[in-house]
Amino acid sequence: MSKDVAEPATAPTTSRRPVSLIGVLGELLLTAGALVLLFLGWQVWWNDAITGAQQSAAASDLSLAWQEQGRADERASSGGEEDGDGARDAAGGAAVDPPVEASAPVYGEAFAVMYVPRFGDDSQRTIAEGTGLDVLNDVETGVGHYEGTQLPGAVGNFAIAAHRSAYGGGMHEIDRLRLGDGIHIQTADAWYTYRFRDLEYVTPDTVGVLAPVPHRPDLAPTDRIITLTSCNPLHSTAERIIAYGVLESWRPASAGPPDEIAAAVAEWGR
Repeated sequence: MSKDVAEPATAPTTSRRPVSLIGVLGELLLTAGALVLLFLGWQVWWNDAITGAQQSAAASDLSLAWQEQGRADERASSGGEEDGDGARDAAGGAAVDPPVEASAPVYGEAFAVMYVPRFGDDSQRTIAEGTGLDVLNDVETGVGHYEGTQLPGAVGNFAIAAHRSAYGGGMHEIDRLRLGDGIHIQTADAWYTYRFRDLEYVTPDTVGVLAPVPHRPDLAPTDRIITLTSCNPLHSTAERIIAYGVLESWRPASAGPPDEIAAAVAEWGR
Protein backbone atom coordinates (compact mmCIF):
# COMPACT_ATOMS: atom_id res chain seq x y z
CA MET A 1 0.00 0.00 0.00
CA SER A 2 1.56 3.27 -1.10
CA LYS A 3 1.63 6.43 0.96
CA ASP A 4 1.22 9.86 -0.46
CA VAL A 5 4.35 11.85 0.02
CA ALA A 6 3.80 15.53 0.72
CA GLU A 7 5.60 17.89 -1.56
CA PRO A 8 8.05 20.17 0.26
CA ALA A 9 6.62 23.66 0.83
CA THR A 10 8.13 26.36 -1.28
CA ALA A 11 8.22 30.01 -0.35
CA PRO A 12 6.11 32.21 -2.56
CA THR A 13 8.15 34.20 -4.96
CA THR A 14 7.81 37.96 -5.11
CA SER A 15 8.91 40.03 -7.99
CA ARG A 16 11.27 42.89 -7.16
CA ARG A 17 11.25 45.94 -9.24
CA PRO A 18 14.68 46.88 -10.37
CA VAL A 19 16.15 49.97 -8.72
CA SER A 20 16.18 52.70 -11.30
CA LEU A 21 18.75 55.44 -11.54
CA ILE A 22 16.00 58.04 -11.64
CA GLY A 23 14.54 56.74 -8.40
CA VAL A 24 17.91 56.90 -6.63
CA LEU A 25 18.53 60.40 -7.89
CA GLY A 26 15.06 61.46 -6.76
CA GLU A 27 15.68 60.19 -3.23
CA LEU A 28 19.05 61.90 -3.11
CA LEU A 29 17.58 65.18 -4.32
CA LEU A 30 14.79 65.05 -1.75
CA THR A 31 17.28 64.37 1.03
CA ALA A 32 19.60 67.11 -0.17
CA GLY A 33 16.69 69.56 -0.41
CA ALA A 34 15.61 68.81 3.15
CA LEU A 35 19.17 69.30 4.40
CA VAL A 36 19.50 72.59 2.52
CA LEU A 37 16.24 73.88 4.00
CA LEU A 38 17.34 72.88 7.50
CA PHE A 39 20.69 74.58 6.98
CA LEU A 40 19.12 77.76 5.65
CA GLY A 41 16.67 77.87 8.55
CA TRP A 42 19.47 77.40 11.04
CA GLN A 43 21.61 80.00 9.31
CA VAL A 44 18.79 82.57 9.28
CA TRP A 45 18.05 81.96 12.96
CA TRP A 46 21.72 81.98 13.92
CA ASN A 47 22.58 85.09 11.93
CA ASP A 48 19.50 86.84 13.33
CA ALA A 49 20.57 85.98 16.88
CA ILE A 50 24.14 87.17 16.30
CA THR A 51 23.04 90.40 14.64
CA GLY A 52 20.51 91.04 17.40
CA ALA A 53 23.20 90.63 20.05
CA GLN A 54 25.50 93.04 18.19
CA GLN A 55 22.74 95.61 17.86
CA SER A 56 21.87 95.29 21.53
CA ALA A 57 25.51 95.75 22.54
CA ALA A 58 25.90 98.80 20.29
CA ALA A 59 22.73 100.35 21.77
CA SER A 60 24.01 99.69 25.30
CA ASP A 61 27.34 101.36 24.55
CA LEU A 62 25.63 104.44 23.12
CA SER A 63 23.19 104.63 26.02
CA LEU A 64 25.95 104.35 28.62
CA ALA A 65 27.99 107.05 26.89
CA TRP A 66 25.00 109.41 26.94
CA GLN A 67 24.26 108.59 30.59
CA GLU A 68 27.83 109.36 31.60
CA GLN A 69 27.74 112.62 29.66
CA GLY A 70 24.43 113.50 31.31
CA ARG A 71 25.90 112.93 34.77
CA ALA A 72 28.95 115.00 33.89
CA ASP A 73 26.78 117.85 32.62
CA GLU A 74 24.68 117.72 35.79
CA ARG A 75 27.75 117.85 38.03
CA ALA A 76 29.11 120.79 36.07
CA SER A 77 25.86 122.75 36.24
CA SER A 78 25.30 122.09 39.96
CA GLY A 79 28.82 122.74 41.16
CA GLY A 80 29.60 119.08 41.72
CA GLU A 81 26.28 118.03 43.26
CA GLU A 82 23.87 115.91 41.25
CA ASP A 83 20.21 116.85 41.14
CA GLY A 84 17.72 114.21 42.13
CA ASP A 85 14.86 114.04 39.64
CA GLY A 86 14.34 116.22 36.61
CA ALA A 87 11.24 114.44 35.35
CA ARG A 88 8.63 116.36 33.47
CA ASP A 89 4.96 115.54 32.94
CA ALA A 90 4.07 115.46 29.25
CA ALA A 91 0.39 115.98 30.06
CA GLY A 92 1.21 119.65 30.12
CA GLY A 93 -0.02 122.67 31.96
CA ALA A 94 1.26 126.23 31.97
CA ALA A 95 3.91 125.51 34.58
CA VAL A 96 5.26 122.39 32.90
CA ASP A 97 8.21 122.56 30.53
CA PRO A 98 7.61 121.22 27.02
CA PRO A 99 9.69 118.18 26.12
CA VAL A 100 13.19 118.69 24.83
CA GLU A 101 13.20 117.84 21.13
CA ALA A 102 16.09 115.93 19.57
CA SER A 103 18.33 117.71 17.10
CA ALA A 104 17.77 116.84 13.45
CA PRO A 105 20.16 114.01 12.45
CA VAL A 106 21.75 113.41 9.07
CA TYR A 107 21.05 110.24 7.11
CA GLY A 108 22.53 107.17 8.77
CA GLU A 109 23.32 108.98 12.04
CA ALA A 110 22.48 107.15 15.27
CA PHE A 111 20.52 109.62 17.39
CA ALA A 112 18.35 107.57 19.77
CA VAL A 113 17.99 104.27 21.61
CA MET A 114 14.70 102.38 21.83
CA TYR A 115 13.85 100.02 24.67
CA VAL A 116 10.51 98.19 24.91
CA PRO A 117 10.35 95.90 27.97
CA ARG A 118 7.64 93.80 26.29
CA PHE A 119 10.20 92.85 23.65
CA GLY A 120 12.32 91.13 26.30
CA ASP A 121 15.75 91.48 27.89
CA ASP A 122 18.53 92.90 25.76
CA SER A 123 16.02 94.23 23.24
CA GLN A 124 17.46 97.74 23.25
CA ARG A 125 18.21 99.00 19.74
CA THR A 126 19.85 102.05 18.23
CA ILE A 127 17.70 104.27 16.02
CA ALA A 128 19.40 105.86 13.02
CA GLU A 129 18.07 108.35 10.50
CA GLY A 130 16.57 106.80 7.38
CA THR A 131 14.85 103.53 6.50
CA GLY A 132 17.07 102.24 3.69
CA LEU A 133 18.47 98.73 3.88
CA ASP A 134 21.86 100.16 4.80
CA VAL A 135 20.21 101.29 8.06
CA LEU A 136 17.72 98.48 8.71
CA ASN A 137 20.27 95.75 7.92
CA ASP A 138 23.13 97.36 9.80
CA VAL A 139 24.69 95.26 12.56
CA GLU A 140 24.83 98.23 14.93
CA THR A 141 21.47 99.91 14.33
CA GLY A 142 18.56 97.90 12.95
CA VAL A 143 15.89 100.56 13.59
CA GLY A 144 15.37 103.47 11.22
CA HIS A 145 13.54 106.77 11.51
CA TYR A 146 11.32 107.80 8.62
CA GLU A 147 12.79 110.97 7.22
CA GLY A 148 10.35 113.85 7.31
CA THR A 149 8.44 112.57 10.34
CA GLN A 150 8.83 114.20 13.75
CA LEU A 151 11.63 113.55 16.23
CA PRO A 152 11.27 112.27 19.82
CA GLY A 153 9.26 114.61 22.01
CA ALA A 154 7.88 116.70 19.16
CA VAL A 155 4.21 117.32 18.43
CA GLY A 156 3.25 115.00 15.58
CA ASN A 157 4.36 111.54 14.58
CA PHE A 158 7.77 110.08 15.44
CA ALA A 159 7.72 107.11 13.04
CA ILE A 160 10.28 104.30 13.00
CA ALA A 161 10.75 100.95 11.26
CA ALA A 162 12.60 97.66 11.82
CA HIS A 163 12.64 94.05 10.67
CA ARG A 164 10.72 91.37 12.55
CA SER A 165 12.50 88.19 11.51
CA ALA A 166 15.85 89.16 9.99
CA TYR A 167 18.89 91.31 10.64
CA GLY A 168 18.38 91.38 14.37
CA GLY A 169 14.58 91.42 14.40
CA GLY A 170 14.28 94.73 16.24
CA MET A 171 10.47 94.48 16.30
CA HIS A 172 10.02 90.71 16.42
CA GLU A 173 7.49 90.92 19.27
CA ILE A 174 5.55 93.96 18.06
CA ASP A 175 2.34 91.91 17.89
CA ARG A 176 2.63 91.13 21.61
CA LEU A 177 2.30 94.73 22.77
CA ARG A 178 -0.44 95.34 25.32
CA LEU A 179 -2.32 98.51 26.22
CA GLY A 180 -0.16 100.73 28.41
CA ASP A 181 3.16 99.04 27.60
CA GLY A 182 6.09 101.42 27.78
CA ILE A 183 8.03 102.39 24.68
CA HIS A 184 11.12 104.18 25.94
CA ILE A 185 13.27 106.41 23.77
CA GLN A 186 16.61 107.81 24.90
CA THR A 187 18.54 110.60 23.20
CA ALA A 188 21.65 112.46 24.21
CA ASP A 189 19.44 115.06 25.93
CA ALA A 190 16.44 113.24 27.38
CA TRP A 191 14.40 110.12 28.06
CA TYR A 192 10.88 109.86 26.64
CA THR A 193 8.20 107.41 27.76
CA TYR A 194 5.46 106.63 25.27
CA ARG A 195 2.52 104.34 26.10
CA PHE A 196 1.24 101.81 23.60
CA ARG A 197 -2.34 102.40 22.49
CA ASP A 198 -3.28 100.34 19.43
CA LEU A 199 -2.23 97.95 16.64
CA GLU A 200 -3.20 98.19 13.00
CA TYR A 201 -2.57 96.04 9.91
CA VAL A 202 -2.23 97.78 6.56
CA THR A 203 -0.97 97.18 3.03
CA PRO A 204 2.65 98.09 2.24
CA ASP A 205 1.57 101.16 0.26
CA THR A 206 -0.49 102.70 3.09
CA VAL A 207 1.77 105.67 3.75
CA GLY A 208 -0.93 107.51 5.65
CA VAL A 209 0.31 105.92 8.87
CA LEU A 210 3.31 108.26 8.66
CA ALA A 211 1.29 111.48 8.61
CA PRO A 212 1.57 113.81 11.65
CA VAL A 213 -1.97 112.65 12.41
CA PRO A 214 -2.00 109.08 11.04
CA HIS A 215 -4.41 108.66 8.10
CA ARG A 216 -5.46 112.32 8.41
CA PRO A 217 -2.83 114.42 6.61
CA ASP A 218 -5.33 117.27 6.42
CA LEU A 219 -5.32 117.74 10.21
CA ALA A 220 -2.83 119.71 12.29
CA PRO A 221 -1.32 117.49 15.03
CA THR A 222 -1.80 118.23 18.71
CA ASP A 223 -0.51 114.99 20.23
CA ARG A 224 3.03 113.68 20.52
CA ILE A 225 2.88 110.12 19.20
CA ILE A 226 5.20 107.32 18.16
CA THR A 227 4.52 104.88 15.33
CA LEU A 228 6.35 101.57 15.05
CA THR A 229 6.16 99.80 11.70
CA SER A 230 7.29 96.33 10.62
CA CYS A 231 6.44 93.55 8.18
CA ASN A 232 3.65 91.05 8.78
CA PRO A 233 3.28 88.12 9.08
CA LEU A 234 6.65 86.74 10.15
CA HIS A 235 8.97 85.91 7.25
CA SER A 236 6.73 87.82 4.86
CA THR A 237 6.34 91.30 3.42
CA ALA A 238 2.68 90.87 2.43
CA GLU A 239 1.46 93.57 4.81
CA ARG A 240 2.58 95.92 7.55
CA ILE A 241 1.89 95.83 11.28
CA ILE A 242 1.64 99.25 12.91
CA ALA A 243 1.86 100.05 16.63
CA TYR A 244 0.89 103.47 17.97
CA GLY A 245 1.87 105.08 21.25
CA VAL A 246 1.35 108.46 22.95
CA LEU A 247 3.97 110.41 24.90
CA GLU A 248 3.26 110.19 28.61
CA SER A 249 6.33 111.82 30.17
CA TRP A 250 9.90 112.85 29.64
CA ARG A 251 12.94 113.61 31.76
CA PRO A 252 16.29 115.25 31.02
CA ALA A 253 19.30 113.00 30.51
CA SER A 254 20.77 114.18 33.80
CA ALA A 255 17.84 112.58 35.68
CA GLY A 256 18.71 109.12 34.39
CA PRO A 257 16.33 106.52 32.98
CA PRO A 258 12.68 106.30 34.12
CA ASP A 259 12.24 104.41 37.36
CA GLU A 260 10.37 101.52 35.73
CA ILE A 261 13.35 100.59 33.56
CA ALA A 262 16.22 101.83 35.74
CA ALA A 263 17.12 98.31 36.95
CA ALA A 264 17.15 96.91 33.43
CA VAL A 265 19.23 99.79 32.07
CA ALA A 266 21.73 99.33 34.89
CA GLU A 267 22.47 95.84 33.51
CA TRP A 268 23.29 97.06 30.03
CA GLY A 269 26.91 96.52 29.12
CA ARG A 270 27.67 94.22 32.04
